[in-house]
Amino acid sequence: MPITPATATPSSSNGTADAILLELVDENGVTIGTAEKLSAHQPPGRLHRAFSVFLFDERGRLLLQQRALGKYHSPGVWSNTCCGHPYPGEAPFAAAARRTYEELGVSPSLLAEAGTVRYNHPDPASGLVEQEYNHLFVGLVQAELRPDPEEVAQTAFVSPAELTERHAKDTFSAWFMTVLDAARPAVRELTGASAGW
Repeated sequence: MPITPATATPSSSNGTADAILLELVDENGVTIGTAEKLSAHQPPGRLHRAFSVFLFDERGRLLLQQRALGKYHSPGVWSNTCCGHPYPGEAPFAAAARRTYEELGVSPSLLAEAGTVRYNHPDPASGLVEQEYNHLFVGLVQAELRPDPEEVAQTAFVSPAELTERHAKDTFSAWFMTVLDAARPAVRELTGASAGW
């Protein structure tokens, strides 16, 4: 596979990995600079660009992932199909497709924009803060998942009723309900009324 800027491991001239940079944005989502990933999440947090993906199977069930236990931010919690941050200058749509493949080993058979949402969610467990201008995407997954164990501990397809049950007993990411609620109109359009979203 050819190495592209989106798939290459960043490295500096001395052989060490470069810091991962995020795009800082204003309240309208306009890029105003960059910041190192961890520093952007330190309290009180700096508003930055992010994305959240919600993929569904042919039965209208949502694909959830449990974040790998080794992740520094929100390890072991359940969340939406995929979420992350575009590289500076990378289109959110391209970043969403790239990270879905990197984390789950699958490319969506359909991926569509579903609006944006801005939120401020402190994570009590890690002490980090999610100050995000989040681009939402909904889509379909039809291929077999091949999750990267360094990113994903488990996956599950859930109906709305199963999500309600799981949400009551398991720990979910601080941002999960905010992004799901913001994406619901697009989710309903994608899955149809009978799916119950």
